[in-house]
Amino acid sequence: MTLVPSPDHHTASPDDHTPSPHNRTPSPRDRSGRRGLRRPLVGLAVAAVLGAGVLAGCTDNTPGALTVSAGDDSCTVSAASAPSGRIVFSVTNSGSKINEFYVLGSDGLRILGEVENIGPGLSRELVVQAAPGEYLTACKPGMVGAGIRSEFTVTDSGADLTPVDEDKKLVDTANAEYASYVRDQTEQLLEKTRQFVTLYKAGSDAKARALYPDARVHWERIEPVAETFGDLDPRMDLREADLEKGQTWTGWHLIEKDLWPPHSGYTSLSTAQRARFADQLLKDTTTLYNRTRTMTFTATDTANGARGLLDEVAKSKLTGEEESWSHTDLWDFQANVDGARVAFEGLEPLLETKNPTLSQQISSRFAQLQALLDEHRRGSGFLLYGNLSRTDIKHLSDSVNALSEPLSQLAGAVTS
Repeated sequence: MTLVPSPDHHTASPDDHTPSPHNRTPSPRDRSGRRGLRRPLVGLAVAAVLGAGVLAGCTDNTPGALTVSAGDDSCTVSAASAPSGRIVFSVTNSGSKINEFYVLGSDGLRILGEVENIGPGLSRELVVQAAPGEYLTACKPGMVGAGIRSEFTVTDSGADLTPVDEDKKLVDTANAEYASYVRDQTEQLLEKTRQFVTLYKAGSDAKARALYPDARVHWERIEPVAETFGDLDPRMDLREADLEKGQTWTGWHLIEKDLWPPHSGYTSLSTAQRARFADQLLKDTTTLYNRTRTMTFTATDTANGARGLLDEVAKSKLTGEEESWSHTDLWDFQANVDGARVAFEGLEPLLETKNPTLSQQISSRFAQLQALLDEHRRGSGFLLYGNLSRTDIKHLSDSVNALSEPLSQLAGAVTS
């Protein structure tokens, strides 16, 4: 099996990480892959956080404002219910492990909102818009497993929080644009995944490796949307290091390991195994495509999605853990930032009417992060992750943290 250049190489070649010539370009688009939106995007890409943790904005003083103490073996929410509408959770990590906090549907699968990468002693804010009904709250100490879950009820407040007049027009436009973006990205993901699995099943490993990072950018750009379907994300994107006892491993990273074998004694998958895992990946991608055809979004969904993508960068891209064998983490980094910027830019006109200072701060820090990422571009791709110096990683980490802090306030600002 032909291997791609080792981390000693400084660029990606057509036989390893350069995007494949099989990629279609259905219409002119910017680096984010976004079609027909107001402002051109500046593409982004980034690598590993050293001790990432971001302080949240100020806690909201409303009837829907709750506190959460997330410990190593506890998850204490200040109340088991809240009135429908805008609910603010101020989450403090009171333990010794990095933690996460989720609001889930009653089935435990649909994710209404989440905050990740909460370091010990730090606080983050989660803002959700919740209709009356039954939900679950969950802390995930160590960022593994199903988490510590509790029932949570949203009562009917009778309040109508629907935006009116000009605000409503701006929100409706942002939501429609983001829904179009998600559909466009899943269209491209499905097409490139189909090409990828065809190459992989045929044993065309060099071409499959070339297409791998380019296909995955469409997943990474909308990852928070994919994660709302709790059954799909682990089947498609689970890393080997996150496998739990007895769990079956499938998806992108299993195939990644087979294409970039970690050592000379690695036993490659058989032709039959390749076909089985490739067909499952394509089946799950088709399911994701079908489920997103009629999805709608709220301003809170979009804002929390932007923040969630920056959390993804901090959690796995800055550490080099996402692409353990291909080392194409910077492609994923760029894609996460692309998706976050698309979400922000859709809400930017509304934010400018409510908090122009915050709007300018977020925009400026996106540009600063992009400038750093562009330093690591090589042709149409990036340096492999192993070629980044500790100084490079530290600069990227600092820039991600600088952006995450104001971006974490976006949901609260646009729904106030």
